[in-house]
Amino acid sequence: MSQDAVRDEIIYALRQGTVPARGLDLFATGLEPILAQVKAELEHVGRGHGLSKWLRGDYGAGKTFTARHLAAMARSLGFATAEVQVSVNDTPLHKLETVYRRLMERLETPADPPSALQPIVDGWLYDVGDKVTRLRGLSEDDPAFPDACEQQIEDELADISRVNPAFAAVLRTYNRAQVNGDRALAQGLLAWLAGQPNTGRALKSEAGVRGEVDGQAALTFLGGLLRLLRQSGHKGLVVVLDEVETIQRIKSDVRGRSLDALRQLMDMLSEDRLPGLYLIVTGTPAFFEGPKGIKELAPLRDRLALPPEDSSGFENLKAPQVRLRAFDAPRLRRVGLAVRDLYPTREPELLRARVDDNFVDGLVDKLTEGFGGRVDIVPRLFLRTLVDVLDRADTHPDYDPRIHHQVQVNREDLRDEELEAYEQARSGQEAGEAPRPRRLEE
Repeated sequence: MSQDAVRDEIIYALRQGTVPARGLDLFATGLEPILAQVKAELEHVGRGHGLSKWLRGDYGAGKTFTARHLAAMARSLGFATAEVQVSVNDTPLHKLETVYRRLMERLETPADPPSALQPIVDGWLYDVGDKVTRLRGLSEDDPAFPDACEQQIEDELADISRVNPAFAAVLRTYNRAQVNGDRALAQGLLAWLAGQPNTGRALKSEAGVRGEVDGQAALTFLGGLLRLLRQSGHKGLVVVLDEVETIQRIKSDVRGRSLDALRQLMDMLSEDRLPGLYLIVTGTPAFFEGPKGIKELAPLRDRLALPPEDSSGFENLKAPQVRLRAFDAPRLRRVGLAVRDLYPTREPELLRARVDDNFVDGLVDKLTEGFGGRVDIVPRLFLRTLVDVLDRADTHPDYDPRIHHQVQVNREDLRDEELEAYEQARSGQEAGEAPRPRRLEE
């Protein structure tokens, strides 16, 4: 994708109030320390180990942005990635088969966008065929070549087959279907391997497998995927589990199973049973500290113990759990200026003159004033408003934001956390209280 296309994609996303899928490095600020630490940890994972990083932050701290930025960095280093957004109904954490299916749907490599399972499998099978040619001296036209490839598949996946024979069986049958030109069978088998439900019985019979990829089996299939990635030149897989705090809204028995799934993943990573996997989990402080979060499961709580916060401000970024600092005004201004400077326009100098540094500074102050000085709660709204101003300035030659722009807040556009802060600020103003900036440690 060209640089201009990436910039367009960034602005389209910010215009809708969402985190862009690409180009985060063009306007990220203040993340250099954690990027450096995760890069070092990825080097360890690339040597065949498993690790996790848990990002903790309030609303507006940039958890999704940071996790997505880390995943992009991982792809630039040769990792595949997958971002899974946990939700109560669509992707419940306690149903590992659903998490696995979403992971496969969002699987991405440096060369292939989601869903990248087929190019990964095809690339791996190409390497298998190349090994058969080099090691056994058989060409693709040799009648013995297909059988030799099936035997090589078995050899490559021998350790996986001992605990999950279905994984290798499906790949063997998929390879045979590709050789025979049976596209329907090949695509059906790949869908089954990706955890898609309702695969036909006849199709599964071709591969000699039964049932679906469900429950605990999903973790063994994840192990198979890791093996494919590492054998085909990828350094490993980075999986993002975003918004895990949603499990606090479900009943206690289901929440317990969700927490236990996280505990099981932590144990498998620490024992290198998922070599090449780097797990990034995002959550709010309530998830880490509240009565309906990790404190409910002592083994998980103990594994994620957070070092005490001290007054030095120097976070231990090597710890499994890391605090993401809330935005302050200077950092938000830097982000705003970066977005302004990357805005795609035919007249960048003219746009920067209209939406100058002083206007961006003032926009931060005016917008946060309506939220009681809560800089930490407004990054999404600030960037959405800034893009709206840039759009108008780029479209209308006579538009001067210093004259024509007025900060307006529509309650219907606010998310729950934003609305709560806005209503609190309104109540305080009606009671005669002056808005005040929120200190980071509050």
